[in-house]
Amino acid sequence: MDHRKKFPHLRQDFAASLVVFLVALPLCVGVAVASGVPAELGLITGIVGGLVTGMMRGSSLQVSGPAAGLTVLVFEAVQEFGLPALGVIVLASGLLQLAMGFLKLGRWFRAISVSVVEGMLAGIGLVIIAGQLYAAAGMKAPTSGLGKVVGLPQALVDAAGSGTALASLALGAGTIAVMVVWKRLPKAVRTVPGALAAVVLATLASLAFAMPVDTVEVQGLAGSIHLPGLDAFGELADVSVLGTVLAFTLIASAESLFSAAAVDRLHNGPRTEYDKELIAQGTGNAVSGLLGALPMTAVIVRSSANVQAGAQSKASRVLHGVWLLLFAALLPFALALIPIPALAGILVHAGWKLIPLRATATLWREHWGEALILMVTAVAIVAVNMFEGVLIGLALSVAKTAWEASHIRLEVIDKGAGPIEVFLTGNATFLRLPKILDSLEALPQDRPIRLNLTGLHHLDHACRTALENWSVRHSAAGIEPVKVTEPPSP
Repeated sequence: MDHRKKFPHLRQDFAASLVVFLVALPLCVGVAVASGVPAELGLITGIVGGLVTGMMRGSSLQVSGPAAGLTVLVFEAVQEFGLPALGVIVLASGLLQLAMGFLKLGRWFRAISVSVVEGMLAGIGLVIIAGQLYAAAGMKAPTSGLGKVVGLPQALVDAAGSGTALASLALGAGTIAVMVVWKRLPKAVRTVPGALAAVVLATLASLAFAMPVDTVEVQGLAGSIHLPGLDAFGELADVSVLGTVLAFTLIASAESLFSAAAVDRLHNGPRTEYDKELIAQGTGNAVSGLLGALPMTAVIVRSSANVQAGAQSKASRVLHGVWLLLFAALLPFALALIPIPALAGILVHAGWKLIPLRATATLWREHWGEALILMVTAVAIVAVNMFEGVLIGLALSVAKTAWEASHIRLEVIDKGAGPIEVFLTGNATFLRLPKILDSLEALPQDRPIRLNLTGLHHLDHACRTALENWSVRHSAAGIEPVKVTEPPSP
């Protein structure tokens, strides 16, 4: 059979797979190092993202692998529970994603407030930038997000007095500069991804000038795989471990499905099937967990590179997994040459792109309440931690929606003689009860009242009880009882 009939887009997909591989390689390694785990585990997650998740249905052009957005959470989990527990946490998260996919809950992630998701990514971006500035200077970062930010001025003072730290910072800054400038170079040059070019140039510079900087530690692919033991599964009885599993699941799923929506806007091919995409992500995370590797999400950087490189089918992302596997198996020694400050520079650049500065400014002008939720979520993630920060953002979003949904209008018509007519329209909920009662209690006590509730769409129990009590109190003044016209039955 002619392979062109069986694989009509093989040439485009093959070319796209090489581009995605070159984009993914430094990110896989950088995310692993920033997460406090062996570099090879990032490659394993990237390989699983290509060969396992890439083969499955869902979103045909988006590419999965270790994500910068989860580095903070993974680092905290490894510090608290140890590396052996990571595989069990990722496996449990994958199984939970599978369950949600089979229960068709994927579409509900589209209902999460965009402000909360962008606030989450902004908070993650801030923690990544703060943490990686220490790595760029060859220093050990504080463990908490707030500690990282607060400790930066002193760290910069310490770095200024150390030649080794300054050399390390210069290499990190050079990496960022190359990535920023790379986008402005001719298209022919940009066929090599900026992140890869920056890492290669930084590696060559560190070797040429014999710079005293830390490089990636290499254990070998086989030496990095740690299948979770039975004792590690006992960790799931710990409430804090279960909280981490839930955080991994919610954040990885939300990031993947929001990425899918963004990728759908980049091409005219088949649209994402959200529940199937959640099943694909769950399968990938379950396999990653069994191998003791990092959690995965769909990554917008790799996915957009895939689309822009001309990919037509899921073959490109599967092939990118093959190239990652070949690199990890045949050229692992190449990792040992990569300077840590160069990877820190890549992640500082990635963290900066997670902060939606322009979108926040626009949002503030048009919907300041949503912008406030975004900023509070971001600050909460830095000040407290990832999971609680997202919960604070969700709670604020729900409270804002409830407040807006309880919009009510109270109109008083007093013709000077006869009864005073009061019209309530909208949604009468307990949130607006103080406003309603203040207006009613300000009415004259010696005049009959006609309370018209026919314009209400909703009247909750708290409001109904309060209106009944007010009517009784007003009628007790010895005048004509308050006449209430009830809203129509639903």
